[in-house]
Amino acid sequence: MAKEVTKRSDNYSQWYDNLVVKADLAERSAVRGCMVIKPYGYAIWEKMHEVLDKMFKETGHVNAYFPLFIPKSFLSREADHVEGFAKECAVVTHYRLKNNPDGSGVVVDPEAKLEEELIVRPTSETIIWSTYKNWIQSYRDLPILCNQWANVVRWEMRTRLFLRTAEFLWQEGHTAHATKEEALEETVKMLNVYADFAENVMAVPVLKGVKTANERFAGALETFCIEALMQDGKALQAGTSHFLGQNFAKAFDVTFMNKENKQELVWATSWGVSTRLMGALIMSHSDDNGLVLPPALAPYQVVIVPIYKNQEQLDAINAKVAELTAQLKAVGISFKYDNDDSKKPGWKFAEYELKGVPVRLAMGARDLENNTVEVARRDTLTKETVSFDNLTEYIQNLLDAIQKNIYQKAVDFRASVTREVNSYEEFKVEIEKGGFLLCHWDGTPETEEKIKEETKATIRCIPLDGDTTPGVCMVTGKPSKQRVVFARAY
Repeated sequence: MAKEVTKRSDNYSQWYDNLVVKADLAERSAVRGCMVIKPYGYAIWEKMHEVLDKMFKETGHVNAYFPLFIPKSFLSREADHVEGFAKECAVVTHYRLKNNPDGSGVVVDPEAKLEEELIVRPTSETIIWSTYKNWIQSYRDLPILCNQWANVVRWEMRTRLFLRTAEFLWQEGHTAHATKEEALEETVKMLNVYADFAENVMAVPVLKGVKTANERFAGALETFCIEALMQDGKALQAGTSHFLGQNFAKAFDVTFMNKENKQELVWATSWGVSTRLMGALIMSHSDDNGLVLPPALAPYQVVIVPIYKNQEQLDAINAKVAELTAQLKAVGISFKYDNDDSKKPGWKFAEYELKGVPVRLAMGARDLENNTVEVARRDTLTKETVSFDNLTEYIQNLLDAIQKNIYQKAVDFRASVTREVNSYEEFKVEIEKGGFLLCHWDGTPETEEKIKEETKATIRCIPLDGDTTPGVCMVTGKPSKQRVVFARAY
């Protein structure tokens, strides 16, 4: 039988860790704080990569690659930026090893000290803007719309597979513009791309909003974000898009000649999502039986399991399945035909349920006689017998229905745990239940910090389309412009 998973109601955290490992998504590495993304997990990330990359290119962006190492002096040029990342930086100090004279292995060669230490990139604004200085002279060189797919290192003390690791995979867009308006438009555009991807591909509903000054990206003037809600009532920041103003252009002296022949500083944005999205995907949809994957991201959308007693039956099923798989391939549905005879059908059913394959087909001798197939849905755990005629069309419609159902279920859950709270006493009670709390806040970092210290809740965002009715802060009683979204978060 496939491996059992801890129930969510018993221990949600353990359920998540169990699922990541037992569904073969990832495992801890021999390197502290790092993970090995296993082939099945990486196949899901590849799907994310593929869809997002297409969306970026459709909005005019191109891919490039910048160095993994950043000279230490670069990081110190933008004060807020260095302060935000200093505690998480891994530093390269030497470039050579040598054999220990006592024969105990290798040691760092003290003669091979770098003239300037190199930072292993925690993010790439500094190295990219030092490069853009060479690319930009005139308004004709703008805009620059670059993205890179890369790994980054942030030396996390407490790690969790996909959610927080010392090294992780991501994409980071870095764009340069002639005007403030153009840069702001780009920032919002990419936020909308992320929201579209989260909702229509990952089937994860998100709130779009702006971060408070306390929660803003280090070096940004504004950080826009999408916030998702996990099944345990905690929020997860699923993507961010930053309006950087001219901060990095000032730091690296990146100017251009405008149409009036005057020198101006360039305007900047950056935006990114990471393998954290894998954590969001798992925790948004999965259940006590294992993963529940939206068809848009499933490594294979359909798995076919033959049930037979002898070779003759298997040969007949193989021939029938060959017809089906040719049709599935023709319409772009990904599949796996598992006729491996070393494992029994019952084991396979449990294994593919654990791995979240959206649709499972089972075909035995009786199905051959009746020209039918058993179709099982992973999202509802229901089964029905369906005619083999027009089966491909049936599966297409079923995959669409599953995608929509998974999304709607997540929307309904979020709605059930989103509520307005008007007093701080009520807030302290309600925050223990999880979910999004919509509350008035006086706009000061001091009040925000007090709430965080006393309740472990943070302002997830100031929603872009939230309730803008003025009110009074639940803590201080001072005027409040609108309700903001509070939650405990990953």
